[in-house]
Amino acid sequence: MKDLGPLHSFLGISVVRTSHGLFLTQQAYANVIITRSGLTKCNPVSTPVDTIGKISSKKGRPYANITQYRSLAGELQYLTFTLPDISYAVQQVCLHMHDPKEVHMDALKRIIRYIKGTSEVGIYITKSTSTDLLAYTDADWGGCPDTRRSTSGYCVYYGDNLISWSSKRQSTLSRSSTEAEYRGVANVVVESCWLRNLLLELHCPTSKATLVYCDNISAIYLSGNPVQHQRTKHVEIDIHFVREKVAKGQVRVLHVPTRYQIADIFTKVLPRLLFTDFRSSLRIGKLDASTAREY
Repeated sequence: MKDLGPLHSFLGISVVRTSHGLFLTQQAYANVIITRSGLTKCNPVSTPVDTIGKISSKKGRPYANITQYRSLAGELQYLTFTLPDISYAVQQVCLHMHDPKEVHMDALKRIIRYIKGTSEVGIYITKSTSTDLLAYTDADWGGCPDTRRSTSGYCVYYGDNLISWSSKRQSTLSRSSTEAEYRGVANVVVESCWLRNLLLELHCPTSKATLVYCDNISAIYLSGNPVQHQRTKHVEIDIHFVREKVAKGQVRVLHVPTRYQIADIFTKVLPRLLFTDFRSSLRIGKLDASTAREY
């Protein structure tokens, strides 16, 4: 192995050192996607998803160039490594890769138009005095217009830095919003357990419980209530798994008002002002040239 000096680039991700930490961006990769899509002269938009809502897989005419659609969708997936704010939009267009329609291609182009206006944006990793794990989780109950499955989303912070996030359609139907939210809680608890083990292997163990914020009161109640109800028997495995972690002191499930539920950006369409607010909470922004260091 060779020492190549300070890190500048890794797998297409550009790394810029600042006086506070690292700034990660994929600007060059984003420009390649814009060029390949033929949208170099397009007008940027302020959000990656149209507020009209989710698009059914059964409406619209088939898109002629399926290969192009799948290729662009795959490239956008890789771009979410430094742009978590497009995770939900990319997840939605990827649901239709097997049979894309023209409306789905329009949705994909909107993501690229959003990237056109934010290609210089990246994610910050800065110094932090805290070593606690903090998570937000949310679910959009029955949001899929075709299957009525819910979309789960979460984001996990290590200190002040965002280190893990996800936007994914649930594999099974949920019979209530509480069930959908609780499955989301279980998903982020699994992720937090993996992160705790990773930190232990890196000799940086965290002694405090992982705080998981959810905006559903019933789901929070289930995480600590030892009484099993008839209507929750079908999610018993998730319930017992989360309760076990709560009982061991590894996890605490707490309530957060919907207005401050950052995980909403991974599960649903948001108005521009709220989207921008949550995006900044994810530590996404432009590089401050005055703090960048040269090597």
